[in-house]
Formats: sequence, structure tokens, C-alpha cells
Amino acid sequence: MTTVDSYGPPIPEHISIWGELADTDHVLRHVDVPLAGHTVRTRVLQAGSGPELVLLHGTGGHLEAYARDIAGLSQDFHVTAYDMVGHGWSDLPDQPYTIDVLSDHLVSLLDVLGIDRAHLSGESLGGWVVAWVAAHHPGRVDRLVLNTPGNIANKPEVMVRMRDSTMAAVLDPSDATVRRRVEFLFHHKEMVTDELVNLRRKVYSRSGFVQAITNTLVLQDPQIRKDFAWAPSWVSRVIAPTLLLWTSHDPTGGLDEAEMLLDWLPDARLHVIDNAGHWPQWEQVGEFLDTHRSWLLEGKDPS
Repeated sequence: MTTVDSYGPPIPEHISIWGELADTDHVLRHVDVPLAGHTVRTRVLQAGSGPELVLLHGTGGHLEAYARDIAGLSQDFHVTAYDMVGHGWSDLPDQPYTIDVLSDHLVSLLDVLGIDRAHLSGESLGGWVVAWVAAHHPGRVDRLVLNTPGNIANKPEVMVRMRDSTMAAVLDPSDATVRRRVEFLFHHKEMVTDELVNLRRKVYSRSGFVQAITNTLVLQDPQIRKDFAWAPSWVSRVIAPTLLLWTSHDPTGGLDEAEMLLDWLPDARLHVIDNAGHWPQWEQVGEFLDTHRSWLLEGKDPS
């Protein structure tokens, strides 16, 4: 979609990350979050008012993964997006970022922000984290959205692909290598902008980030992953009503894996967004927003 401009070429629907937020009042800051005896300086963006909604990005990501959604969601929710420990511009303590550590960081952040309960929506790794929080801290969660959580079946070949492509981009944060990593997330590769690639190149070039991504990618080691792997033993403890948000072209897991979660979760629904890859929040913004509103505000199955 474009805006008609009689004085020149049409204005693109997406201009830049700043353009998405330009007319939305928001606060971007760092807060100190206690974690395992030390403090993690954590980058947080908040906007809007209403029910609490916290957004979590994926492996190697950052809060800008939701740049195209924050303005829309902030019309109905008090939105919090943040960089997980070891990601984006949050601190990079040298320790394995296993699911329990990432989950403890989220719960501690909620405490620091004064959020007692919230809706949680996580993409990819973020979906794994919010599901773990819902299973182990049920009193902190209202409703869940698991957005392309990926590799529910714990397939070794998917772990290898995720580990190798991510590590390659961090070890060589050139335009070509990082662009390939970002394009992996998209069904429509043409939607990958120079701005998005360069933003991730900047993150990957941070001092200490090679060790940080090594600490993140421990989750792609089957021996470490087995303690946190998707399994009915803990997934069945998620009592929060859960929306599984899948896509037609997710490279990390098909609908057969969504069916596994439907069997394990006590209260879950499935909605499939067509014509999108691993980032429906960027490729199909309108449907992404509509499904969140209907599921989180009205408790309606968006399908």
C-alpha cells in the first residue's frame, strides 16, 4: 500500500523504523534488571495505555522486530518491547542464555516496571520464553500469543541451520552475510530494507557480541536443549489461553508442529497467516494486529 502524493512518487507504506513511530508517543530507555546476583542494563520501549502487553523478539534479535506494530498495538494496549539479555543493546553478561535465564530476566523486568500481570506475545525464541514463563509463573500471565515459535519437534537439522547462519552473520557482519540472515526471516525477501540490515549489523558488531551469541546458541546444542526442549511435561502446565500464530511459509516449523502444541496445551487455538514467513509482524501487519486485538481483548478465536 502507498500514499498518493501529487507532487512526486507515491510514499511507501514503510519508510523507516522511525517513520513507524513518528506519530506515536513512546519512551525508550534502559532499566537495571536484577538477574542471578548481578544487574542487566536492559533496553525497553513503552507506548500506549490499556492492558499490559509485552513483546519478545527472537534469536539474535532486538525490539525493532516490532517496529511496524507498536503504533497500532498502542491504541489498545500499554505495550512493552525490550531487548532480551544478551541481545540488542541490553547488557551481554558472559553466561549461557538458557530458557530459564531468559525467563527469569523477563519476570524480573516485569517487577522493575511494576507490571503484576500481562499478556505476553513472543516470536520464535521469544515464544519459547513466554511459554516457559506461563508454565512456571502462571500468576504473571493473562493470555499468550506464540508467534512462529519454531522447531517444536527439536529437529537437529533445524538447530544446525539456525546456529550456523546466525554465527556466520555475527562473525562476519558484512552487508551480504547479515542480509542473508535477515532474509531467512522473510517470505517476501524484497521487504528486507537496508535500514533493517544495517541495524542488525550494528548490533552484531558490538564489543562482546560474538561471545553473547555463543551464549544464546547453546540452545541449539541438543545436550543443553534437552533440559528446556518443548515437551508435554512442562507445556501442559500452561493454563493461560494461548493463540498459536503460524504462517504459510515459516522456515522453522510446519503446521504438524503446531498440531503438537495444540495437543499439549490445555487451552489453545491456531491461526495461520498466509503469505508470510517467520516475521508475520512485519510482513502482514494488519492481520497481526487484528489477531492480537481479537484474542487478547475479546478472547475470540481470530480464525
